[in-house]
This record gives sequence, C-alpha cells and structure tokens, in this order.
Amino acid sequence: MTINIDNLKRLIESIKKIGLFQRIFSWNNIRQQLIDGVTDIQKMESAIEHLNLQNQKISSDLTTINAELKVANDVVSRTDGEIQQLKLNIQDKETKVSTLEKALASSQNENQNLNSNLNKSEGKILLVEQKLNSIESELLELKKENTQLKTEERSKREKYDQDIASLNTIREQIQNDRNKEVEDRNNAELERRNKLKETWSNHQISVKGFIKNICQKHTIQYIETVPFKGEPDNTIFICDEYVIFDAKSPATDDLNNFPIYIKTQAELAKKYAKHDNVKSDIFFVVPTNTLEKLTQFVFNLADYNVYVISFDALEQTILSLKKIEEYEFTEQLSPEERDNICRILGKFAHLTKRRIQIDSFFAKQFIELAYKSESDLPKDIFDKVVEFERSEKLNPPQEKRAKAISTKELEKDLIKLNNEVFSKGILIDDTKISNGINELELYKPDEE
Repeated sequence: MTINIDNLKRLIESIKKIGLFQRIFSWNNIRQQLIDGVTDIQKMESAIEHLNLQNQKISSDLTTINAELKVANDVVSRTDGEIQQLKLNIQDKETKVSTLEKALASSQNENQNLNSNLNKSEGKILLVEQKLNSIESELLELKKENTQLKTEERSKREKYDQDIASLNTIREQIQNDRNKEVEDRNNAELERRNKLKETWSNHQISVKGFIKNICQKHTIQYIETVPFKGEPDNTIFICDEYVIFDAKSPATDDLNNFPIYIKTQAELAKKYAKHDNVKSDIFFVVPTNTLEKLTQFVFNLADYNVYVISFDALEQTILSLKKIEEYEFTEQLSPEERDNICRILGKFAHLTKRRIQIDSFFAKQFIELAYKSESDLPKDIFDKVVEFERSEKLNPPQEKRAKAISTKELEKDLIKLNNEVFSKGILIDDTKISNGINELELYKPDEE
C-alpha cells in the first residue's frame, strides 16, 4: 500500500524557507499547505489503522489455526485412521499457514516500514508542530505588535486631529485678530482722515481766531470789513496798508491736487492786489500737515507776491511785518536800517522754510519707521509695543495767550538741553549741522 506524503514534504520545505514578510502576507498559502499536510497525515493514520486491522485479522486466523492444529493433534492421537486425512488437512493448513505467515511477515515488514515511516512522520510532525508553535508565537507577537501599532496610529491620528483642530482654532483666532487689527487700523485711518477733514474744515475759523489773538496781544489793528471790493478771510492794517491773510485748506483728504489749487488761488489773488493801500505781499495760511505736499512756497507774479506759510508761522510773520511799523515814514530809514530789516525778514523766511523742510523730512522718516516696526517686529513684541504706546501720553507745552514767549527762557532751555545731551555722550557740532542743513536745496533749479 503506497502512501503519498508530497503535500507534507512541500509544507516542511515551505516552513524551512518561510520569511517574515511571507509569514505576514503569504500566511494563507502556508495555511493551505498545512491543511494538505494534515490530510496526508490523516491518510497515513488511516493506512496504519487498516494495516493494524489486517494484522489483527491475521493474528486471529493464526490463533484459529493453532487451535485447529491442537484439535488435529488431539484427533491424530485419538484416531489413527484419520491421520492421513488429517495430514492432508495439515498440509493444506500448513500451506495456508505458510501463506498466512508470509502474508504476516510481509504485513509485519510493511507494518515495520509503516511504523518507521510513522515515527519519521511523527518526528516531522513534531518538528512541524514546534515550528507551527513558533510561527503561532511569532504570529501572536505580530498581532500584538500590529494591535499596538494600530493603537499608536489611532492615538497619533487622534492627536493629529486634535492638533489640526487646535491649529484651525489658532488660525481662526489669528485671522480674527488680523481682521480686527485691519479693521482697527482702517477705523484709525478713517478717524485720522475725519479729524483731518474736521481740522481742515475748521482751518479758516482757527486762523481767524489766532490772528485776532495775535493782533490783540501786539496791538495790531484787525479789519473786520475791508473798504475795497472782495472778502478776504483776514485783513490787518500795518503801515497804512492792508495785509491779507487768506486761509487755504484741502477740500478732501487727497492732497495731490492741493499744490495746483494753491497756484490757482495765487493767480486769483490779483483781485486784492490791484486795490490801493493793499500790500503787494499776500499770505496764504495752510495747515502744517499739508506742507510736505507743497513744492512752491513763493509765487512771484507781475504786480504782487504770494507767500505760503503754515499756521505755526503766523505770529512770526505778523511780528516781522509789525516791526516795519515802528518807523513812521519809510523814507526816514537809513540804507543800513533797511538792509537790517530785509535781512531779518529774509532770515525769518529762510528759517521758516528750512524748519518746514526738516519737519517734513523727519515726518516721512517717522512714518517709515512706524510702518517698518509694524512689518519687521515679531508679532508678540509689536503687540507689547502697541500696548505701551496706548498707555503713553504726550502733552506738549501749551501756549498761554496772555504771556509772551521769552527769548531768554528759550535760550536757557536750549543751554540746559545741550548740557543734558552732552552729558549722555552725544556730540553736537552746530557748525557741521548748520553746514549740512544749508547744503540741502531749498528751491528747485530754474531749468526745472
């Protein structure tokens, strides 16, 4: 009886050559081969059981034959007549026994072979079981590791989802803060423009009130109603001449057209200059924050001149004009005195324009620095800066109308300020500073 154990052999070869990835991804194939191997083992067990049944049958037949031989011997001993028959029977029986013994020997040999194969198979099965146990242990470890990895992946996924949710919350908060910041900035800019518009709309009233106060303080005649055609904003009477101060301010927050507006108004000012006793020098008073947009501050026209001055330069300009009134008649002035008057007026005009130029330069620098701090500073530092900025308050000295500004006090304050600057190691060379300022161009070249 031949038993086919090829499936079992293939299983053993596959187990010998199996790797980690095959254990994970090709386990179904191994499991199928294992089923086929078990089928071969079951076939072997069935064959062995069949052989055992044959051996039992042969043993039973041998027992029966031995019993018959014993009976035959007894019969031979009792009956001589039946010896020949018995011999024949014995021969037949012996032949049968010989055949049965051969069959038994063959069965025993086959049984021994089967037992040997069974022992080998049992050894292989034991080895296979050991390897299967090892594989099952590794499989359990892999399952455990896989479960752990899935748990870690689930935990990481949950953490990732939480981080994404937190990031979205932070992004929304940042976006809301940014939107609020932009809105606050827009509101601040809108408020600034509204204040500018309000300041510019009230500019004429402010100039009128300021000129009246100057005239009252320095006993200068302010003319409410002029005796000539036209209605200038402000007119004062100095040296038997009507000096006109017209307040000019932008109509909108767009200052690009303001220089053209000033030039047009300067040409229209001829309606005042053509009258007798009206000074040929007419002054336009503009808001200080519009000076940076102006490039021309003096308009030399055919019969008159128009000077553009800031609100802050009103008092100095009026006082310079009043200085001329100290002389009852111009023809009484000596050439030297006239030169001194012109020199002082020229100095006032030059200093005023230089101050306007420098203030405009520093205003641009401060604005650029403010924008640079917003763009270059880290957000947390900038927020802290804004917080401190909101808590700060700058109160410049207020002007007291009833008290004149003392030149000695100004000089004393300047000396004190210079001493403080010098004590902090800051070097101020007035000569170099003045030379540097004087090198700046004040007027456009004629070819432009």
